[in-house]
Amino acid sequence: MIRVVLPAHLRTLARVQGEVQLEVRAPLTQRSILDALEAAYPVLQGTIRDHVTHERRAFLRFFACKQDYSLELPDDPLPEEIATGAEPFRIIGAMAAG
Repeated sequence: MIRVVLPAHLRTLARVQGEVQLEVRAPLTQRSILDALEAAYPVLQGTIRDHVTHERRAFLRFFACKQDYSLELPDDPLPEEIATGAEPFRIIGAMAAG
């Protein structure tokens, strides 16, 4: 089971509390996790990635094992700790300041 931590506004939209647990097929990548998340919670489609291009939305960041994976390629493999469930895949709402 893959553990996914969503920001508060997406937890509210998906009507979940705490972490989301998903079955994700190998290889474990950002794309495979987000595909599984959107399949399990269709209301999240288009909120994390663009509907057409499937690119990450500008004010969301992806973290795994205390590292920022937001600018990595969507099909790059993620750490084994995510696959085993030892660490969650985190989707964080970025803050803009001006």
